Amino acid sequence: MTAHTPPAAPLRDPQLPFAKRIDDLLSRLTPEEKVSFLHQFAPAVERLGIAAFRTGQEALHGVAWMGPATVFPQAVGLGATWNPDLVRRIGEAVSKEVRAMRARDERVGLNVWSPTVNLLRHPLWGRNEEGYSEDPRLTSAIATAYTHGLRGDHPTYWRTAPVLKHWLAHNNETGRDVTSSSVRPRVLHEYDLRAFRGCVEAGSVAGVMPAYNLVNGRPNHVSPYLREHLRAWTDEELLVCSDAGAPSNLVDSEHYFDTHEEATAAALVAGVDSFTDHGTDSSKIVARVEGALERGLLTRADVDAAVRRQLSVRFRLGEFDPHYDPHAGTGEFDSPAHRTLAGEAAEQAIVLLRNDGVLPLAADTRIAVVGLLADECKLDWYSGTLLHRSTPLEGLYERFGAERVEFAEGVDRVLLKTSAGTFLKVPTAPEATDEVRGAEGALDPALLAGRTDLPPLTTDATGTELALVDWGEGVLTLRAPDGRYLSVAEDGFLRASADQPGGWVVQETFRLVPQADADGSTAESSDGYGHGHLLLHLGMGRPVCVAADGVRVAGPDEERPEVVEVIVVESGEDAVTRVTAGADVVVVVAGNDPHINGRETEDRTTLRLPAHQERLLAAARAANARTVLALVSAYPYAIEPGPLSAVLWTAHGGQAAGTALARVLAGDVSPAGRLPQTWYAEDADLPDLLDYDVIGARQTYLYFEGTPLFPFGHGLSYASFSYADLAVRVEDGTARVSCTVTNTGDVTADEVAQLYTRAVDPSVIRPRRELLDHRRVTLVPGASAELSFDVALSAFAFWDVAQGRWRLESGPYELLVGASSTDVRLRTTVTLAGEPSAPRPVRRRGLEAADFDEQSGVEIVDRTKVSGDAVTPAAAGTGELLYRACDFGTGAGTTGVTVTAAGSGTVELSLDGGPTLATLTVAASPGKPYDYVTVDAALSAAGVHDLRLGLRGPLRLAHVGFSG
Repeated sequence: MTAHTPPAAPLRDPQLPFAKRIDDLLSRLTPEEKVSFLHQFAPAVERLGIAAFRTGQEALHGVAWMGPATVFPQAVGLGATWNPDLVRRIGEAVSKEVRAMRARDERVGLNVWSPTVNLLRHPLWGRNEEGYSEDPRLTSAIATAYTHGLRGDHPTYWRTAPVLKHWLAHNNETGRDVTSSSVRPRVLHEYDLRAFRGCVEAGSVAGVMPAYNLVNGRPNHVSPYLREHLRAWTDEELLVCSDAGAPSNLVDSEHYFDTHEEATAAALVAGVDSFTDHGTDSSKIVARVEGALERGLLTRADVDAAVRRQLSVRFRLGEFDPHYDPHAGTGEFDSPAHRTLAGEAAEQAIVLLRNDGVLPLAADTRIAVVGLLADECKLDWYSGTLLHRSTPLEGLYERFGAERVEFAEGVDRVLLKTSAGTFLKVPTAPEATDEVRGAEGALDPALLAGRTDLPPLTTDATGTELALVDWGEGVLTLRAPDGRYLSVAEDGFLRASADQPGGWVVQETFRLVPQADADGSTAESSDGYGHGHLLLHLGMGRPVCVAADGVRVAGPDEERPEVVEVIVVESGEDAVTRVTAGADVVVVVAGNDPHINGRETEDRTTLRLPAHQERLLAAARAANARTVLALVSAYPYAIEPGPLSAVLWTAHGGQAAGTALARVLAGDVSPAGRLPQTWYAEDADLPDLLDYDVIGARQTYLYFEGTPLFPFGHGLSYASFSYADLAVRVEDGTARVSCTVTNTGDVTADEVAQLYTRAVDPSVIRPRRELLDHRRVTLVPGASAELSFDVALSAFAFWDVAQGRWRLESGPYELLVGASSTDVRLRTTVTLAGEPSAPRPVRRRGLEAADFDEQSGVEIVDRTKVSGDAVTPAAAGTGELLYRACDFGTGAGTTGVTVTAAGSGTVELSLDGGPTLATLTVAASPGKPYDYVTVDAALSAAGVHDLRLGLRGPLRLAHVGFSG
């Protein structure tokens, strides 16, 4: 007899479509197994040969959290390259490193939570470093390139499965899990959704992660937009992964639901498929889902739909077809190609903001390099551990020779004197091993503990000289002579133990809290520090004390805090002056530490450079007029560039940052980075951090009416370029724009040609100019390139709130081509045939309250917990709404008005700025924000008028209807 091999189960048959294989697998899973898959850490199902799976592998600019990996520039730096092809290659390199690292460490996941496509609407956002641009089209172009690289080119199997962060309208860390972003329909469609939509429609995205915040009063994790928009953009199954702890926030901090069963059910029904909560412990989520099923809040079909989406990603990653997976065994890690790519990215990310001719530097230039970032290669929360390291100082040593470079960091070198007359002392630790935070990798680096193997600080008669840096707002770090930062571990003792500040709660930051003298005064001393201070440890929120067993953070009710005196051995300004006077050029490297004052969980409060760094810059400028400022930062600053010979900016540039900066300063490569967001001149130019109405608040380059410090798209070159031959042809629903760019300089350089548009005579407020496309090209001296841009006419449309859809308005549109949003070299006007403006048919459709044209003192809230918008007066209790061109009919016109509202208050109606014509009083059930009533009143109106509504009191207005 011949033994026949039983046929493979359909789930294992690579010849079948994924959908049929998933159907088969779902039929084999028990209800309990399906529920267990809903947690981030899905368990193995051994009886079916299914491995455990986790969602989530951070890979924003390299593989993060899992130990050493190639570190590329921060995301905002990748945005500054304006180079999708480069970013695609970086995504490809990162995905290959993910595969290589997973081959030796199964903790490394293939579902990568990258990139971040939140728009850089407000430069004080703490996570500015994670986004690409304030412009939705540039963001979408860069993000699409990165996800293409992460995904790979195979039509069936993906190298990694990227998830976009953070859906939606998320730009504040202050109260990020309880604040609501008020997003009017035009801003929603024209701004926030646009960045996500392009990536999803490109087919390289596996899913999204909702953000912690609420939008229009409703948490993103129960947003109807997941169904109405996200999943309507593609036929692919999209996996929605919650942010960490966000499911519990629905009850615990947001109080949006009364029970976790209700919250979990609502999130699952809205479209969340994988719950990231309680770390690796899935029991709570499983219990909540089972409880929701028992209460009838969920059906088994709801669970199946979520599990299907997760399985779709796992099949695409080749998990069930290991012999057919083209990416298996193709990992590449720390290769020469990846190192070269990191250098190329760091060079392309550098933006030359100002240059009076001092740059590039001649080979024999004597350079003084100073500043707190001069000998640093900083990492951020979403960085991997460095395999290679290049600081600006090291880059300049390498490029110009150490004998031609002088260095001063500019720290204040201090002793800390106790009330007993002794000084804080860092004891020697001859047997201590060198450790780099996170080098071993961690699924959750927030849980990494501080070192306790080193002896704590003590006191003695001489003490240890410490390097003190004030990073702004009085937040200090203190560093020992061996380079290690003072840090506090769980036992509360101070040790010189950290290689850098870092961690979810930074344990390396302090504040000097002045203490009154005997006469009650707290006057500063000549060195600016004063005479007596508590040394407050910010991580624990308590001051330091001197105990018998060492220096430690005082317990809440225990030791008496120590009052210390800061003895300045050498000020940073004196150190800078000492090395700069004899130099030909001074390079001041200033910026931020990505873990301090502007990071996840913490927004900035000002655009200004920290005072410590302003003092260093002033000292350098006073000592040498030829001063170059190199800003290395995760966000823009407001500076005074006038006295400076040159200004450059780069994000923290990863492992090759220092070499790249030195090559640009030397002219080995001409800078061609461009600003991906507006640099404002002062804090007064900024709207409130929580004002998400970019149209009404005139935010970003799209609507800003002031004069920026440096405009969107700005960046200088060592070459010069001319633009000519602008031509436009409109055909087949496309505007075909072409021009010629010529390198008129004497060095090879890149130019970034930018195409903008402006509606000349719009019926509503439109952008002052709006990026349509761009091209980065490399040209040798004298060479020309003919550039062409094919722009779909839909790109000229706007979201018409009167009709609830996109509309291309007939009329003239300017097309502008140039080197930035303000440096326009060519322009022409084209007249497009679209739809003419029409008045709102309010008699027929009424008005959705959120579809206003303009507002004052109003915010949008949730009409119900499931869907819909309403409007309510903001904190002041009064608000105004304007609806333009409302058609009340002819003849007798409109004779009545009806408002649908909840809460209590009044709605006042007037036309064209005239007197109040009707006042409707709403008195719904108190304390029940979703109990709506309708209130009628007489209203006599005919013809087309602008309608104004005045809202008074804590009411929610959902709809206004008209009759007659």
